[in-house]
Amino acid sequence: MKVLVACEMSGRVRDAFIAKGHDAISCDLLPSERPGPHYQGDVFDIIDNGFDMMIAFPPCTRLCNSGVRWLKERELWYDLGQAQSFFNELLDCGITKICIENPIQHKYARERIRKYDQTIQPWQFGHGETKTTCLWLKNLPHLKPTNIVLGRDDRIHRMAPGPERSIERSRTYQGIANAMAEQWG
Repeated sequence: MKVLVACEMSGRVRDAFIAKGHDAISCDLLPSERPGPHYQGDVFDIIDNGFDMMIAFPPCTRLCNSGVRWLKERELWYDLGQAQSFFNELLDCGITKICIENPIQHKYARERIRKYDQTIQPWQFGHGETKTTCLWLKNLPHLKPTNIVLGRDDRIHRMAPGPERSIERSRTYQGIANAMAEQWG
């Protein structure tokens, strides 16, 4: 398959699909952390290049529950509209198989974006941490847990503020990347 991994700078999901023999490329405004096929730029520059599947990780800053308080306080309603439009454009693009990943969204985002299809946790895929992650699926089955971990920690929630916090919080867990490639590839 030809796979587009949109809004991914870590290269984890891209590399998991490549390891399974697929033609995969990541795309992000930032450079890739790992060497490999990566388009640095706007995903809509390449989205119509004949991909069979897209897995996308659009920015969640204005869509997720953790940032809802800033919408009114900082007058970020326009930013919410831009984020929602970008999310829905990805979901409605012409690629046959799609997964879009985002955290739990606040009520204003839920009014503008259809309900997710599944929630997953890192502890279902070999990582002893909690981080509820929603998946919007198009022509893909639910992701099945691969390695349930009993000891659970909320490290992501307790992460200290800092310049790298958003990047650390957004990085896909390797166990989830591997499960996507194994089950959907």
